[in-house]
Amino acid sequence: MTYWLFKSEPSTWSWEDQVAKGAAGEQWDGVRNYQARNNMRLMKLGDRGFFYHSQKDKAVVGIVEVCAESHPDSTTDDPRWECVDIRAVVPFARAVTLAEIKEHPELAEMALVKNTRLSVQPVTEAEWKIVCDMGGTAP
Repeated sequence: MTYWLFKSEPSTWSWEDQVAKGAAGEQWDGVRNYQARNNMRLMKLGDRGFFYHSQKDKAVVGIVEVCAESHPDSTTDDPRWECVDIRAVVPFARAVTLAEIKEHPELAEMALVKNTRLSVQPVTEAEWKIVCDMGGTAP
């Protein structure tokens, strides 16, 4: 299994919105960054990801799962853009803020710390376990 992080502004698409989509999930559409798109092209069914509220909250708030592999993004006719579908798995017992992540020495190389603007990014297995532990949620 590979791990990821999906960033969203809660005023646009929140954890609650994701949960409301149920087991069917929702496509992670609207991504217009080649690196983020390429990350989604690498995703496989069952891969897990952190759901991260960007902007004001700046916190990991839950875990999602890839439920459909890369396919054309239905929000555009441009064939360059693809997306995956994700579904909510479990909320974090406690949100883990970006500030907390930056303070943790073992997370200093995490993509979220190094490239805060990338909307879809990889997470190592070690980073996954640490952040889950910080959030009081089983990896």
